[in-house]
Amino acid sequence: MSTDTIVRYEDLQPGQRVRITQRVKVGFKIWQTEVQGVVERTERRRNGLHVKRNFDDRAWTDLILLRKEGKVPAETTVALDEYTRIELLG
Repeated sequence: MSTDTIVRYEDLQPGQRVRITQRVKVGFKIWQTEVQGVVERTERRRNGLHVKRNFDDRAWTDLILLRKEGKVPAETTVALDEYTRIELLG
């Protein structure tokens, strides 16, 4: 049995080890992708959508900046959507 705990984005803290699973859909094909690492920070960035919007109509994206674990440490940025699942690793 796994001891992993699902956590909300708002509750993430720098230094926590997490596994992030996302659903990817291209055309009719759907698959899942997964990344593990240590949270460096979280942030909310203004999204530059590719459609003309009113100047005061702002769209934001929640991001997690991760330090991936492995032989060669790397950093990555994960943009969250409604299919993102965040688990704390024990």
